[in-house]
Amino acid sequence: MLSVRMAHPLSLIFLLMIHRAYSEKEHVNYIHPCICALKDSSVIMNCTFTYPTGYQIMKVFWTKTTVKNADNEFPDLSEDPEYSQRLQYLGDKQQNCTIRLSHVTQKDEHKYYFRFTTDNPTVKWLGKSGVTLAVTDLQVESPERVTEGDSVRLTCKSSCALTEGATFIWYRNSQPLTERRDRNNQLLLQSVRREDAGRYSCALHGHTYISPAVQLSVTYAPKSVSVSISPSGEIVEGDSVTLSCSSDSNPPAEISWFKGGTFVGSGRIYSISNISSDHSGEYKCKSRNIHGEKYSDAVTLNIMYPLKSISVSFMQSAQFWEGESVTLICSSDSNPPALNFSWFKENQSSAVGSGQSFSALQSGRFYCEAHNQHGSQRSDAVTVIVKGRLVILHISIVCGACGAAVFIITMLILYDMCVW
Repeated sequence: MLSVRMAHPLSLIFLLMIHRAYSEKEHVNYIHPCICALKDSSVIMNCTFTYPTGYQIMKVFWTKTTVKNADNEFPDLSEDPEYSQRLQYLGDKQQNCTIRLSHVTQKDEHKYYFRFTTDNPTVKWLGKSGVTLAVTDLQVESPERVTEGDSVRLTCKSSCALTEGATFIWYRNSQPLTERRDRNNQLLLQSVRREDAGRYSCALHGHTYISPAVQLSVTYAPKSVSVSISPSGEIVEGDSVTLSCSSDSNPPAEISWFKGGTFVGSGRIYSISNISSDHSGEYKCKSRNIHGEKYSDAVTLNIMYPLKSISVSFMQSAQFWEGESVTLICSSDSNPPALNFSWFKENQSSAVGSGQSFSALQSGRFYCEAHNQHGSQRSDAVTVIVKGRLVILHISIVCGACGAAVFIITMLILYDMCVW
């Protein structure tokens, strides 16, 4: 009776020793216990396991908790609606327990564990060391602006060190910079040009995810400064005219306007309403920012206007001798210059001459009328006076003492009919 009682505890001890020997063979090995994966990529969690011989594997699965559910078991991820469509078991029931998890997001950042059970309820195992998954997006780190000619370095940053070897691809304005593929996560732009400005983003080769774009602004002094005139055709006195200054610069330039060398205004637009001939001349704009300044080429405002300030002048005195003539000159201010001139004598309806000059042969009051495409204008009348006539008196003197010789002395005597 005593031996029987003693045999029972010994049997228990023996069974415990056998179970411990088998349990020492139950093991899960995670190849990469920490994984950093890119957002929206697929992650492979490589895993192997061992178990005691003589048993049959009943179930293999992954879980993300070490807390058992109401059924005294760990939740199976393949039965979780958030994972069921994205989780694929790549292993077997012998020794490979690898899985693939696709389209990962930051919500998938957890520790994951492999679990297997056998046909013996006491032989089952959870690999508690697990696989820690971190999910990162990509962010471009860049200065907001850089000056033309300088160098700039852009960095494609992640919140954790990507587990797989990464080849970075750079984009500017959504177009790949094909020459910019490197295992270095930095993009170096040397001697930056205006054309380098744009929205930059980065990605990993073989992945669809692209980082949010970051704007890089390249600042530079004004270039390509020019002036345009509206309306572009003929400008007539009384019209309204707008001068526009265009300038390529960053930051935007301050604009100043000059007529000749005189400052006349500021702003990209310079407007002149009810324009007059006084506004004729050469105009240019100056574009200036913190990096420098540049002038445009000058443009000419040629204002068309009808005749004004028309007058008559004499080439010589307004008084002349009968039989001679006096030349009158018609002067006018107009644009375009007057081409047609007509001469009139007061109280006569028909013209007495044409051309810019006129030869008067008689006394009277004369005026001119000039014409251009914008109209005609009449001058004030001027008075022309004939002073008198030229008389030649022949006086013959016979000298008796000289014998037959006769000398004729011709004398010119002038007299003024107006005085006499």
